[in-house]
Amino acid sequence: MATFPDFDPQYSATKRSQPNLRITQFGDGYQQRTTFGLNQDPKVWALTFNVKDSDADTIETFLENEAKNGTSFDWSPPDESTSYKWICRSFNREMFESDRSRITASFEQVFEP
Repeated sequence: MATFPDFDPQYSATKRSQPNLRITQFGDGYQQRTTFGLNQDPKVWALTFNVKDSDADTIETFLENEAKNGTSFDWSPPDESTSYKWICRSFNREMFESDRSRITASFEQVFEP
């Protein structure tokens, strides 16, 4: 299991939750809601890394390799000491000035042993 390189994202990081709910709508307007599954609230983080080009190369290579291999990686969200398992299906790299790059990525939490 690979671990994401030790780079901290900017504090414009956004965490999204979307609990996996099953909703049954009855004819009289009544709803019954229940969570579905064991891990019913996976998180998605929108992250931005403003780093030197060499560090951006490291991040980009890591994310590309994990995507090609179809494997998850360990990463600890900001201000948390516990690492969880994540995948990254989408990231962008912007070279915004000399020797500086901005990588934006979406980390999706996965549940596996």
